[in-house]
Amino acid sequence: MMEQKKYLAPGSAALAPMAGVTDMPFRLLCFEQGCDWATTEMVSARGYLCGHKKSRAVRELLRRDPAEGQVALQIFGHEPDALYEAARMLSEQGFCGIDINMGCPAPKIVGNGDGSALLKDLTAARQAIAAVRRATELPLTVKMRLGWDEEHIVADELAHICQEEGVDAITVHGRTRVQFYSGRADWDAIARVKASVRIPVFGNGDLNTAEEALRRMRESGVDGVSIARGATGNPWIFSRFARLKQGLPAPEPDDEERIAAAMRHARMLAEWKGEAVAIREMRKHAAWYTRGMYGAAQMRPALYAAETLEGLQAAFNQVLERAHEQKNE
Repeated sequence: MMEQKKYLAPGSAALAPMAGVTDMPFRLLCFEQGCDWATTEMVSARGYLCGHKKSRAVRELLRRDPAEGQVALQIFGHEPDALYEAARMLSEQGFCGIDINMGCPAPKIVGNGDGSALLKDLTAARQAIAAVRRATELPLTVKMRLGWDEEHIVADELAHICQEEGVDAITVHGRTRVQFYSGRADWDAIARVKASVRIPVFGNGDLNTAEEALRRMRESGVDGVSIARGATGNPWIFSRFARLKQGLPAPEPDDEERIAAAMRHARMLAEWKGEAVAIREMRKHAAWYTRGMYGAAQMRPALYAAETLEGLQAAFNQVLERAHEQKNE
């Protein structure tokens, strides 16, 4: 069992929840690189109560490894009764905290009144928060965006609601729902939210390097950072963040280390979900692990065409060979 770090501790660098990405194997790789805490992919409160808790998909979302560190569970929904009952039941699953998703911009989620849709109805948001707070004694956090659009920025108001309803910390993504993931995250707005409340605030958005994460944390005054896309194919962002925070050298991993981690990731997925599923899921990860490597773009068709672990290793080896050839020229 790796060292357990304090959940929500000041100066934390956390792994943000990402659907289809932050499953147990990926979280484990990030924890090994010094991730302070992580949040699961989101689980539907209503779906969990309607019997889906027995489905393989939900079991996979809830699965953890004994070697992981602190893992919080994210739920989504807008119906107070469903949120209450799901949070009550899921609080017994051994997670370190419960997180409510009020930031997902996906049309399917928003269309049901969940995720970012709650930014348009702060009364419903308050009721949802209050229901989950009543249901659990675990630390409670809320993940939010700045607002629905530029004309309706509500993060300050929602942050105060969270504080009033007994939320332990919030994570603010510096975009509106209308932006999805376009443009730049507004870290000045995140800083204003931090300055307006007493509870801890974690910042999220465009933290693509350890250097940027540390700079954003220090400039905005947030209590910590929640890293999403910056960690894809790059679990080393957490170890580098920790070293930079201490003023220590923080070298980037070399190509061989990246490929070794990618194959270990693939093998863990295969052990968990079977080789065929693992290979399909590794296609996006393969692109992320090889991002910036010489010749990787030309080799991506071969990476995507791999159907076995052996084939994936062979494709990765070709990427390394091209990179070595370029260095020797």
